[in-house]
Amino acid sequence: MSTTTAAVAPLTTSDAEALIDAARTAAEAAGVAVAVTVLDAGGHLLAFRRDDRAVLIAGETSTRKAYTALQLDAPTADLVDAVQPGGIFHTLPTALDRPLLFIAGGVPVHRGGRLIGAIGVGGGAPDQDHGYATAAVKALA
Repeated sequence: MSTTTAAVAPLTTSDAEALIDAARTAAEAAGVAVAVTVLDAGGHLLAFRRDDRAVLIAGETSTRKAYTALQLDAPTADLVDAVQPGGIFHTLPTALDRPLLFIAGGVPVHRGGRLIGAIGVGGGAPDQDHGYATAAVKALA
């Protein structure tokens, strides 16, 4: 039995720009000003854009959402209940040095079944942000 795995191309800056463009296009169509963050598989910033009209905190929330989605390899929308009292991650947001954010809008990015990065969107309502991030990931695929 072979344990060799096929190489998967990493998330590129071109991919990151495409993700930002797709998320912003979806948000603009809805009349929502957002910030979008794209991280590579190592959690390093590949691209960031905040619309001029987006609330200032949207930049921070988009980055934290992307980081959370990357670290847990799950959309942040799926993790909201996990940090409620009694949830499996109830103490996780305060247990780490790096801030996590369990609000919808962060989505992991996969290629060939492997995690290659994440996108975070902030500035709209959580469900809107999740929709824009999901639309961007689908557009990249």
